[in-house]
Amino acid sequence: MFSKKIPLHLKILAGMLIGLVFGFIMTQISWGKNFTIDWIKPFGTIFVNLLKLIAIPLIVASLLKGISDLKDISKFAKIGGRSILIYVGTTVVAITIGLLVVNIIKPGNGISQKTIDTMTATYAGNEGVTSKLMTADSQANSGPLDFIENMIPSNLFAALGNNGSMLQVIFFVIFFGIAMLLVPDERTKTIKSFFDGLNDIVLKMVDLIMLTAPFAVFALLATVVVSSESPEILMALIKYALTVTLGLGLMIGFYLTLVGLIVKRNPWWFLKQLAPAQLLAFTTSSSAATLPVTMERVEEHMGVDKEVSSFVLPVGATINMDGTSLYQAVAAVFIAQALLVDLTFGDQLVIILTALMASIGSAAVPGAGMVMLVIVLQAVGKFTPEEIAIGLTLIFAVDRPLDMLRTTINVTGDATVSLIVAKSLGKLKEPKPENWDDYTKNI
Repeated sequence: MFSKKIPLHLKILAGMLIGLVFGFIMTQISWGKNFTIDWIKPFGTIFVNLLKLIAIPLIVASLLKGISDLKDISKFAKIGGRSILIYVGTTVVAITIGLLVVNIIKPGNGISQKTIDTMTATYAGNEGVTSKLMTADSQANSGPLDFIENMIPSNLFAALGNNGSMLQVIFFVIFFGIAMLLVPDERTKTIKSFFDGLNDIVLKMVDLIMLTAPFAVFALLATVVVSSESPEILMALIKYALTVTLGLGLMIGFYLTLVGLIVKRNPWWFLKQLAPAQLLAFTTSSSAATLPVTMERVEEHMGVDKEVSSFVLPVGATINMDGTSLYQAVAAVFIAQALLVDLTFGDQLVIILTALMASIGSAAVPGAGMVMLVIVLQAVGKFTPEEIAIGLTLIFAVDRPLDMLRTTINVTGDATVSLIVAKSLGKLKEPKPENWDDYTKNI
């Protein structure tokens, strides 16, 4: 199973399947859940922590290297401008697809009041639901320029110590890099060499961490299975879950079309190269944790120049939430259908605008989508606080598996945009992948 000849994505897929089977078996044993939580889950947690550990160093080293190699600030402005415009465009497409699918299928119609009452009683006091409501309330009370204000760090080291402050780190690195371009080359040669070397070292760390990926996803998936909610409640929401999944599948089709028509690359080649990052996004539900692997796959296996990937991917992990935005559109209309709240065309336009704005700066961590959903529901203005709470309890049971799927879409969107930007700027070259054991003969 773990032969070097077997592609990494197949090893990871095998680990996922074994984890699912193992988790199901453990649910049938009285001590199975506790055993999995105590002895299996830690290995998955360690793996995710290792990826988060190197995320910030990789962003700093890679982005500084990319900016310093530009030699021209105007090129950086082109990369930034095109990236943000394309990200906004794909997010609008995602939300529109979500609204079309949910209005055609109408998954909320036919849910009985008894089912609503059962789910409300089950999750009304759930800590996960109440924490999302509190977080959304604090964000809703923020000022219009708080996003920009929060992007500027007052303490660099505090920002570096928090993966949730990725935008603050990106701002400082861009500021630092631009200042470095304005200083003569002979004075910055040493620091440029330092970050070039640091970038190579961190990428090699990614290779080493990925050796354990098949075992880690086994642990992560087994933990998800033994921690899952009541199957009866999951079945009651299967139509809603399938609606979200269909929308996400259509979004994948949209990305593949862009890769084929604009980038002029085989869409199946794209999926094959990105598969390890997609599978990790699925198991971790975190774009931030997957970022080091996404950068390694896009640069080494797809040929995107570091000048492009070092900016597009970290920014994408923060502001590009296509899968999450699509999910919000479906969830908001589903809740309205279930609670018999009539949404006009204007209300659905509000959903598009609010979901787009909420996606910018949303934390690239598990569960952020539900916080954004509360903001969207509040913006529509037709839901009482009690109805919003009931709405969250309705979808809470299937949020975790759907979070895994929408994170996969988020990562796929980031990679797609990086390819498009690289192609438009002539920064797409032949891939030169490296293996974890390259250069070991020199030791």
